Amino acid sequence: MGKIIKIGVWENCIFKGCVTFSRGANNNIGAPYGLKQTEVCELTRVALNKHDNPVSRVLRIAIKLLKHSNPDLKLIVSYADDLQGHIGSIYQAGNWVYTGDTEPQYKFLFKGEWRHPRSIDAVRGNHSGLPKQEAGFKRKYLYPLTSELKTQIEPLRKPYPKRV
Repeated sequence: MGKIIKIGVWENCIFKGCVTFSRGANNNIGAPYGLKQTEVCELTRVALNKHDNPVSRVLRIAIKLLKHSNPDLKLIVSYADDLQGHIGSIYQAGNWVYTGDTEPQYKFLFKGEWRHPRSIDAVRGNHSGLPKQEAGFKRKYLYPLTSELKTQIEPLRKPYPKRV
């Protein structure tokens, strides 16, 4: 699952942060689009300190560098976390394709802490029988890197969510 690429962000010779693309946690992330695991990645982190350039510009440059160093990539997937109050504004500014919300996620009570099921399964083997609570959902965005894939996913586009 390791990282594909980490891109440092600099302004006026001052380090401002990074953009990280990775294989993501879902081994079948490209399956709905007929893609192999090596043809899709996830934008997993945009971590910036105070900066002058718009995040959409930072992402546009990072994507150009990603495409140049990984010519077989065809799609980038990213998620905006509702629990963090995110609606995906940076993706909307970059004209990413919003395809809807994921199913609600759940956390499970394990050793006195609310945890993601994968972290429990790694230790315990499963998370069955543990108390659970809803942990929100994520908004899914796609960024096609080829014209063929753009044509394929465009019909999936839904209206962008707005802040209430």
